Amino acid sequence: MLSARSLFQEIIDDDDAFQLFCSIAASGEAQGGWENGRIAALVPESMRGLAPKITRHGADEDKHGRLFNALLRKRELAPVDVPPETDYTMLLEKRGVGLTHAKLRREEPLSERDIVVYLSHSRVTEQRAADQMVMLVRYFGDHPELGRAIRMICDDEDNHLAYCHEELLRLAAEGHGRTIQGVLRESALAEIKVYRDVSLAVMGHMGRLLHWPHAKSAALAAGIHAMYAYERLGGWHRMVSLKMPQRRGALDGPPTAAPAF
Repeated sequence: MLSARSLFQEIIDDDDAFQLFCSIAASGEAQGGWENGRIAALVPESMRGLAPKITRHGADEDKHGRLFNALLRKRELAPVDVPPETDYTMLLEKRGVGLTHAKLRREEPLSERDIVVYLSHSRVTEQRAADQMVMLVRYFGDHPELGRAIRMICDDEDNHLAYCHEELLRLAAEGHGRTIQGVLRESALAEIKVYRDVSLAVMGHMGRLLHWPHAKSAALAAGIHAMYAYERLGGWHRMVSLKMPQRRGALDGPPTAAPAF
């Protein structure tokens, strides 16, 4: 019987599949760390109070990348190149979601609208990240090899999501509500398409590495398409709602360390 637990167990048990999985995850986290670092450096003067939180967000993402690379080193595996069709961050950028890398490479301060766009985009992508980590912790939170790292990442993702909610609500109260609403909707509808395409690509690579029979690969692809249909019909609304989080000031203070890794 196909289940998320059984699929991830297959990936964890196979060195080649695990190597690709961790490499994709580490690359995405490293990109997120770089993006947040650049945004923190380019925050406009009127929003400089956000810079420490954006810096903290980037430091957390960098830490997550190191954690996935540490999991590879534990098995004496090296990171592999990430297939472009599995590069979630760059595929989102191609769909016009978030701030472009070209803009972030310039030394020009960002606008207030740019920061609103960044936070709105982050609210959508952090929802996806938090959902995925909750699932991994549910199935593998006690795993002797992975458990500690994924619990740590899950807690950070919850903080990131709380920070996005709190800051967007504050900015909405300051008059940015219409922009936030529009960017959230646009980002969510683009994200669910990218997530579908990346999921199909990742499962395709895993199927080849794990020698899945055609029927199994077809069933997984059908499940991915069904999830997209559900999200397109209305499931995307969970990615655009805003409510004051229980964790207030989630990114205040320095990032937490991961000394064991």
